[in-house]
Amino acid sequence: MNINLPHFNMKNLVKEAGSTISRVVQLTEERLGTTERTEYDLHFQNLAERADVTKTWTEKLVKDTESVLIPNPQNRVEDYIFEKIDKSRPKRLSNLEHLALDMIEAGGDFGQDLPYGQALIKVGQAEQKLGQCEHDFIATSGICFTQPLRKFLEGEMKTISKERGILDSKRLDLDACKNRVKKARSMLGQQSKDGISPEAALEQAERDLRVAQAEFDRQSEITKLLLDGISTSQASHLRHLHAFIQTQVRYYKQCGDVMENLQRELAKMQHPKPRLRINSEDVDGGPPSSVSMHSCDSDSLVGIALDSDNEIDKSLTNLLEDFNIEFDTTAISTVIFVTECSPVNEDYMYAKQGLMKGLVPRAFVEMLDEEHDVTL
Repeated sequence: MNINLPHFNMKNLVKEAGSTISRVVQLTEERLGTTERTEYDLHFQNLAERADVTKTWTEKLVKDTESVLIPNPQNRVEDYIFEKIDKSRPKRLSNLEHLALDMIEAGGDFGQDLPYGQALIKVGQAEQKLGQCEHDFIATSGICFTQPLRKFLEGEMKTISKERGILDSKRLDLDACKNRVKKARSMLGQQSKDGISPEAALEQAERDLRVAQAEFDRQSEITKLLLDGISTSQASHLRHLHAFIQTQVRYYKQCGDVMENLQRELAKMQHPKPRLRINSEDVDGGPPSSVSMHSCDSDSLVGIALDSDNEIDKSLTNLLEDFNIEFDTTAISTVIFVTECSPVNEDYMYAKQGLMKGLVPRAFVEMLDEEHDVTL
């Protein structure tokens, strides 16, 4: 039976193993403080620090933005898995869409011909539109903001991290060679060891040092070029940020338009008149029944405000008609006795005009001075 084994270059394996051991020894001695290490120049350190800050904050921004777009962490993990296996994400209903479906169904059960049922259906349809706007916003935000930033982290930043790791290895090799040169120089004048003269050992160590220095310098330049590219990447991220803001503006405007249209539709619907207790009977046209009234025993007077044509405002006329309060529409104002409700209500006052009595909105009355001579 023929077994095809992978081909190994034993010489390279031994060389790599020796380099790894040498790096471990060098790193251990550096941490113990028993040997010197090659420091990077100040410009390189600044570039490396900026790259670390960029990586840290970009990761946080991507995570926070995805949390805003998709609050459910389980859904985020599921979407990430589907993205990695190159499958389309499952279609999910948002909370708004669940609410919309329940409202529409409830409106149908309550009765589409009744005001409450009609309103529920209208609101449910509006919530469905908001849910669709939300889906579009999430998808567009991912395309214009989170995906480019994640691609940067998984592409450029990974490459920079990889090259920085190689540079650290080259630095350890360089420092190990420097230590071998120092050791070889200290052996000059002594007897040969293992058949190798101290001069030959020094020559070999210096040759290895020149090679290590050249490899370190080359890797340092490569890493610097990549680190310099962070500025270009941030300029690109700024464009993506502007696109994200534009997407948010468009999304909130769409939501505002939907809600304004809903308000107009609800305003057009006929609402039932509220109940008002007058003369111990419930009639249409009053405030909530929780407001209690007592007999009008105050001498305070109020005047109903008129428009510029000395005609009583139409909306006020209809409102007072709902209260069963009669007045002369040709007069400049209609005067009624008023007193505070018990307990005091911020929106209504208790009113009396002849035999009629009830509640009137506080906003539609104006207190008259005591100097007015009023006859009811």
